[in-house]
Amino acid sequence: MAFDGALADGATWTIRVPTNWNGTLLLFSHGLVPPGEDNPARDAPDPVTGGALLAAGYALAGSSYATTGFAVEDALRDQRDVLDVFRQTVGTPTRTIAWGASLGGMLTAALLERSPQRFDGGLSMCGVLAGSVGLWNSYLDALFVLRTFFAPGVDLVHVDDPFAAIDTMRAALDAAQQTPEGRARIALAAAVADVPGWIGADNPRPDPADVGIQEAAQFQHFQTLLLFGLALRADMEERAGGNPSSNVDIDYAALLRRSNGRHEVRDLYELAGLDLHADLAILAAAPRITADEAAVEYAKANVVFDGELRDPLFTLHTNGDELVVVEQERAYRATVRAAGTTALVRQVFTERAGHCTFTPAEMIAALQQLEARIDDGRWPRTDADSMNEAATALGPDLNVHFDEGTGSLIPTYPAFDDHRPGPFLRPFDLTD
Repeated sequence: MAFDGALADGATWTIRVPTNWNGTLLLFSHGLVPPGEDNPARDAPDPVTGGALLAAGYALAGSSYATTGFAVEDALRDQRDVLDVFRQTVGTPTRTIAWGASLGGMLTAALLERSPQRFDGGLSMCGVLAGSVGLWNSYLDALFVLRTFFAPGVDLVHVDDPFAAIDTMRAALDAAQQTPEGRARIALAAAVADVPGWIGADNPRPDPADVGIQEAAQFQHFQTLLLFGLALRADMEERAGGNPSSNVDIDYAALLRRSNGRHEVRDLYELAGLDLHADLAILAAAPRITADEAAVEYAKANVVFDGELRDPLFTLHTNGDELVVVEQERAYRATVRAAGTTALVRQVFTERAGHCTFTPAEMIAALQQLEARIDDGRWPRTDADSMNEAATALGPDLNVHFDEGTGSLIPTYPAFDDHRPGPFLRPFDLTD
């Protein structure tokens, strides 16, 4: 059975219930849709995963959210409203699981914190688990370094014409990429936000000594990160009524010392014959950006975490995520530890580049482990070997990766890995 409709605020919703429904409802929260793009209701991350779950007896549901962009406030309301629609249209599930990817991964964790009575557990995939303030602060840091060295006239906040600013920054980056000095400074900008030097879901992680390949990947990542850091910031600022980000009192030398990219930066500076300490002194002297307090409060509400969970949460993240860096998982770990809810959380990683580049088998294996925790009250084994075995057992039709270039499905081995990320460089939670 398939049902579709619209909520009072204009968001559309979709519900699918198989004839062999097992009583479990999976409420899917999709990722950010850029303003101006099509925004249909979605109930699964992709057709292959959705089809497999329906065949296994799961009901699927989700909404479009009323608006595009950083629509956290709309999404939290609309996703809860879809639960009401499901009960009215289909009936009451025996179990409800929240799951989502990217922005939807953040929404999943937020739904579990704010509406625990409505869920039995959640799966957050590639989620913004450092929260909105941490995310926008991190983007600001990378762009602040780029602006300081390459485009000092560009506004990073309260931007009147973000696409003009993007064009200016891209032109400056293109010129910088042609010189050893420019490449070293691009790597420095990447390092202060832990932007990985790894690109392509089918590519192995570069050798740490190959700093040229790493920097080239970071240069490519900045083509997208400029859109997020400027155009999507404009959307966020419109919602928040101002700028929610600040780098007041931020010591970029200290961020670099804690960064995974510190060795790459030092090697590239040495190759370029540049004085890293002199550039760090330039950053230290550069005028800082102050947040608008009301906008910070909006960002905290939409959304920053306190870790107060009542239900189990399984998180899944790629180690080479350029948009939502894997270190955000470390920030969330600290939040739940402070809240005393660590036992309710399991964090698992795949050794793959890209944002949300999971196979259907990896996502379904994570859901299976979450359900086992809901059933038994204790976590099953979630080490890499156990997770890879569970994903492999799902068969070759689900162990595939979608190739955006050709539109084909590529056979792909599961890539769970026992990696533990380093520190998130700009943590911010409600205990702050």
